[in-house]
Amino acid sequence: MRGRLHQALRLFVTFAGMAILAGCEESGNSYVPPPPPAVRIAQPIQQPVTLYFELTGNTAPLNAVDIEARVQGYIQSIDYQDGMLVKKGTKLFGIERDTYQAQLDQAKASLASQQASQVGAKQEYDRQVNLSKQQVTTQTAVDSAKATLDEANAAILNAQANVELATINLGYTEVLAPFDGIVTDHLVDIGTLVGVSGPTKLASIVQTDPLYAYFNVSETQVLMIKQTLAKQGHTFRQTDLPNIPAKIGLQTEEGYPHKGHLDYVSPQLDASTGTLQVRALFDNKDHAMLPGLFVRVRVPVGHNDKALLVRDDTIGTNQLGSYVLALGKDDVIEQKRVKTGQREGQLRVIESGLDPADWIVVQGVQQAVPGSKVTPEKIEMNPTANAAGDAKTKTTTQ
Repeated sequence: MRGRLHQALRLFVTFAGMAILAGCEESGNSYVPPPPPAVRIAQPIQQPVTLYFELTGNTAPLNAVDIEARVQGYIQSIDYQDGMLVKKGTKLFGIERDTYQAQLDQAKASLASQQASQVGAKQEYDRQVNLSKQQVTTQTAVDSAKATLDEANAAILNAQANVELATINLGYTEVLAPFDGIVTDHLVDIGTLVGVSGPTKLASIVQTDPLYAYFNVSETQVLMIKQTLAKQGHTFRQTDLPNIPAKIGLQTEEGYPHKGHLDYVSPQLDASTGTLQVRALFDNKDHAMLPGLFVRVRVPVGHNDKALLVRDDTIGTNQLGSYVLALGKDDVIEQKRVKTGQREGQLRVIESGLDPADWIVVQGVQQAVPGSKVTPEKIEMNPTANAAGDAKTKTTTQ
């Protein structure tokens, strides 16, 4: 009896274990699909935006000339340090003066002689005129005295011109700075004979304050500007250039820290390049910018009161262009083609392809696959966040 009881218990335990194993195997083979990935979505920011052209250009000096010796002589002094910033009128070079001082003295002596001759001619003419009134001389004598006086007057003019010319040549022996600027290294040494067969280059001077920035605008951009002005009821005039601001930034700088204004616009397009040359003027009192630098240029061309902006890191690109991932019907992700505009901080202007009511994936972009379903969470578009960061929650998931 006891043996039968033990046998029954063993059978019961065996069947129970088999039932448990069968249940485990049945549970392990069943597939439970994972939930849709969670993403955060936000609507585009709508705000007024000033529209700009972002171009590239180069800086150029306001003035840049070669300093030349205009008279012949030996260099007697170099009166500046190479690379020095000088004021207009500063003496840079000295050329021997002795010969030109002697020529000036000679011209002045000749002028004094001619003035003395004029006095005698004037007296003789006056005497002949008085004698003619008394009818004791002939008209021929009066005419001769008048001719002699005219010759004396002409000789004085010639002598005065010689004095002025000698004064100018003497002045050329001191080579002065024609404007405020930086002078390059000297190309001649003291004792060098210059001006023998023509002007001799001594150095160069460059004015870097203020500074120009040249850049080119395409034909399409020119037409866009004209259309924008026409919509506003304005026409472009050269006199309006100082009122149009411009900004530039160097390659090592963030943004466009240097402010100036437009200074010149070419009156015609370059047919070979299809571009229009534009020039802007910038203060450079600290001489931080040098002529010839590559610069980024930003010029305002219009205003959009209701521009749509999204975070720049939410925009993707492929062979077809730019796109954003948007929430479609039944929480299914769809890819929307967009035309992007200028950047505003961490935001990017969307010119077309997006509506204010669209919900854009701003976080969890890697999990959002076009055509797949997601679990969306609506938040506010935060310009300072990124695709992997946190953002302020607006509403919870539907």
